[in-house]
Amino acid sequence: MRRVKTFLILAFTAIAGIWAMGTAPSYAGELAFFKGIEGEWRGPGEIVAGKYKGTKFTCSLKGLSDKSSIGMEVKGSCRVGVFSQPMSARIFKTDGKYGGQFLDGEKGQGMDVTGGRFTSSRLVVGIKRQKLNATMVARLKNNQKLNVTISVHVQNQLIPVIGMSLDRITRTGALKN
Repeated sequence: MRRVKTFLILAFTAIAGIWAMGTAPSYAGELAFFKGIEGEWRGPGEIVAGKYKGTKFTCSLKGLSDKSSIGMEVKGSCRVGVFSQPMSARIFKTDGKYGGQFLDGEKGQGMDVTGGRFTSSRLVVGIKRQKLNATMVARLKNNQKLNVTISVHVQNQLIPVIGMSLDRITRTGALKN
């Protein structure tokens, strides 16, 4: 179950990273991207490699963009069968660089954000937990669908381990600061 929990954390990290990571070519483009992610999202995912290959899960999340700066907050849960894992994240941009934590960060049960880049509707970010280094690629399609892939760095290769597709359920406003 511990490995499934780790995979759920990776899955959530991917989703939450969608809302936040990258170095955008334009500040306005970043803000528009985060605003486009506001709302409730739900959808399936699957572990596509490793010991738990074939494990399916579903996530339900609510994303809010940060009204006064580039950033966001995400809360919700991911479910595998009868097991549900609460998820939360806070991502922010300081001095031109993104940072943040998923759950309680790498020092606890979660993961840390280690940088990334944003172009148009595609986001590529680094995520880290102890010796695990991963990359998440997320695409926002028509402000209604989020497709996410998480790949783990193994030696000099990126091995895809999680894929998911989320649909917009509702749209909500920004965080109040």
